[in-house]
Amino acid sequence: MSGPRKVAMPGQVWGLAAPGVTGPLFVTGYDGHNQSTTVLTAVDPDGTVLWRRAFDGHPEVPRVSVGGTVWIAHAGAGGHTLSEVDAAGAVLRSITPEHAPDEHLGAFVLLPDGICVAWLPAAPRRVVPPGRSPRVARYDENGACHWSTPAGLDQFAHPGGVATRADDDGRARPVKPWTPRTIEASHWQPLLVSGNRIAATFADGGSGIAVTSFLDTATGQVVATTRPGPLTHKAIVGPGEFLVGSQGYGAFSTARYDQSGAVTDQWQSHTMALVDRDGHIRGPESENVMPSRSRFRGLGPGGTLRDGPALSGYYTTYPALDHDGTAIFWRDGRLLAVDADFELHELSAVDDDRAVMSRILLLDQGKVVFALKDELLVFSDTGLGPLDTGVWPCGEGNLRGNPVVHR
Repeated sequence: MSGPRKVAMPGQVWGLAAPGVTGPLFVTGYDGHNQSTTVLTAVDPDGTVLWRRAFDGHPEVPRVSVGGTVWIAHAGAGGHTLSEVDAAGAVLRSITPEHAPDEHLGAFVLLPDGICVAWLPAAPRRVVPPGRSPRVARYDENGACHWSTPAGLDQFAHPGGVATRADDDGRARPVKPWTPRTIEASHWQPLLVSGNRIAATFADGGSGIAVTSFLDTATGQVVATTRPGPLTHKAIVGPGEFLVGSQGYGAFSTARYDQSGAVTDQWQSHTMALVDRDGHIRGPESENVMPSRSRFRGLGPGGTLRDGPALSGYYTTYPALDHDGTAIFWRDGRLLAVDADFELHELSAVDDDRAVMSRILLLDQGKVVFALKDELLVFSDTGLGPLDTGVWPCGEGNLRGNPVVHR
């Protein structure tokens, strides 16, 4: 296959999504070095820029509706605002969900009848005011609040220490207790919705220690909360069921939670998981260790692991899975494919060591798109089939970048 077509963006890319396999792509990012302006760009799958629009505020990931419009979060006259933009770049409407002046929008997703928002008690890296907590709220299509549920800061407490670290001998040692001064939405998959359950993850801004709360979608009632830990990549794995990964401070594992919030399976591996239409789980491991010890792994029943090829490097796009069981991802300057037999194939290599800034999208006729810093890379003729129809065949669960499953 030929090398990629590179498409320049106005600044560092923050997220990309598409209404379907034929596009267009919606890309959010900075306006050059200006971190207080969001640029929304529409791009044809071949790489042609269709239009751009600028909004006030730090970029967030775009969410595409079932109808093909794109929603973005930005700064508005009344505070944090969500705007719906059509395929031609026109703003159809804007809503400002009710929130306190010092609250910060941490994440949002589109529901069939409205939106769900994770609110932070202060902006990232800002000290949390006394008595304030993060919360999750559900709104209707006009921004009216159905329910709002606080996530108390006491949920970050952990008897005898909140985490562990691995000493030189490899043994885990307790870290002394702490009280979080800043709260952030989880960097990876902060808000997931599957049927009657919502998984919302909030993290301490200093240590990265996080908790995930499972809420009832209809009422907002907290069903269960995970123990504090270095929670990282997550995924929807079934109706009301989630995978929650832990990585760092000596942890390297993934747990499966059911609708009651109970752990039903656990693996000694942490992956960027893909879930195919038969419920099988696989993906490249993600670990903050260099040189790499990661492999492509399959997570089987009863905590069993299937070993795949070793992986060099570190920065990795969240992969995508085609209908034939082949996973595609970018890592260590190479476009890699791992087939259903766990055999690795190098599709392309590019002399480019920039950090990955996006997930990977698998579009029509095997076209693959992802971002490195301020460029989109578009690969054609990969030989890949269509995107798998499973519950989590790519990052954010679908091309639309909206991690919501109705069933």
